[in-house]
Amino acid sequence: MYVGRFVVVGPQVAAYRVSSRSFPNRRIVERENALTVAPTEDAPETDNPYVSYNCVRTVERDAGEAAVVGNGSHVDPITEKLGLGYPARDALAESLLALDYEKDDYDTPRIAGILTGGADDDTAATAYVGTVRRDALLVREVAEPTLVATYEKDAPEAFEFAAETAADAAREAYDLDFEHSVCAAGVARTDDGVETAVVNGN
Repeated sequence: MYVGRFVVVGPQVAAYRVSSRSFPNRRIVERENALTVAPTEDAPETDNPYVSYNCVRTVERDAGEAAVVGNGSHVDPITEKLGLGYPARDALAESLLALDYEKDDYDTPRIAGILTGGADDDTAATAYVGTVRRDALLVREVAEPTLVATYEKDAPEAFEFAAETAADAAREAYDLDFEHSVCAAGVARTDDGVETAVVNGN
């Protein structure tokens, strides 16, 4: 089954995978406080605005470090709103609604997830997943691993995902039995904040 790009968000981990039939020549590059999807050196030139973007960003908050995963430029305003102190649900919903679905040939949904940190006993860690499609904006707080994809599985649904570390999350997402895997990123909460990991295809 081809589900396109997808995120899996669970209480302690999150993952994002690029699956693509049209633009397979991409990889995830590690940058300061971000993981960026970018064309490989042998990729053909394109003016498609949806090919390169930050797919993971982290930000410090009063309640601890938070991480955002997603399939496009909306990752940046979600992260910025979190840094300004917005509640996770509001940062996710407002940014998805403002940017709306991708205006490409497929009306591709935007998908995203947030892991927030709980710095103390009074501030609980939370996890959210959301999508904006042509016909809906859906945002859910999740207590179990939840998947949402750009195609076929375009509404959040409970999903079996066993990873507990960032490296395991990236590998498990990359290896899932969905067609046309390209690269994947993993995120996990730790006692020291957020850790990230990358798996790039050959």
